[in-house]
Amino acid sequence: MNASIPLVSLAGGPLLIPADRVTGLLRRLAAGWLASTDAGETDLDPGTVLALAGVLSDVADQIDAECIAFLPVRGEGGGTSPP
Repeated sequence: MNASIPLVSLAGGPLLIPADRVTGLLRRLAAGWLASTDAGETDLDPGTVLALAGVLSDVADQIDAECIAFLPVRGEGGGTSPP
């Protein structure tokens, strides 16, 4: 799988990856595992693959939920107010 992920470099700090890219990558990885298992292209235990794919999807959902909770809420005046 080839993917181009934009990185954000902070001065003197770590590299950052946009959250939507991380969650998309986790979901594509889980889907790829499931597709390989369904097609019989792997010797891995299907139950284990299903469980691991579920965990990756849960992590992606949690990241999405935390990012949504972090977003400001629009106020009635068109401005924003803290969540």
